[in-house]
Amino acid sequence: MKLDVVNGQNEKIGDFELRDELFGGRVKVDLIWEAVVQQNASERRGTHATKNRALVSGSGKKPWRQKGTGRARVGEIRNPLWRKGGTVFGPQPRSYAYPLPRKVKQGALRAALAAKAQEGALVVVDKLASEDRKTKTTAAMLKRLGATGKTLVVDVQPDEGFTLSARNIAGVRVVPSSRVTARDVIDTTRVIAARGALEKLQEALA
Repeated sequence: MKLDVVNGQNEKIGDFELRDELFGGRVKVDLIWEAVVQQNASERRGTHATKNRALVSGSGKKPWRQKGTGRARVGEIRNPLWRKGGTVFGPQPRSYAYPLPRKVKQGALRAALAAKAQEGALVVVDKLASEDRKTKTTAAMLKRLGATGKTLVVDVQPDEGFTLSARNIAGVRVVPSSRVTARDVIDTTRVIAARGALEKLQEALA
């Protein structure tokens, strides 16, 4: 699969060859799903908590004697069966993170990039830089490149001026190629990648 390489003015200046063995064929949606669910789970705070019978406030005294009253036996007012009593097996603070095999993560990123390439939503740019560090200039360049809605910008080492000018643009996210994930790619309407970043990704995903 060949993609056009354009400059900041969206003028074609060359071609980029995507390896068919990596990005061709059927898009493995199941791998993307696994990677997205794992990343979402790892970012959950997990600070939920309920009070059991040991933590709820109240006396530990036995309300009445065990036998002879005609009422049901009870040991304390913090009994889970009583109103305002403790919660049995309620949620407690914990981590939802779990590991995912490296090959699954790589396969998910390959599938996500392949999906964007097949949709025509992957743009390859020769260079991503901002000379004057102005948001207006960067926004105009991204608009020429077809950035609408959520846009992911990928570079090997994002230019500092470009990053500073793009962070004020709604929906635009700049990520280095070494940290991009399948969720980053699939959760956007357009992916704008520098030629060097795409070359690095092809090497890492081979």
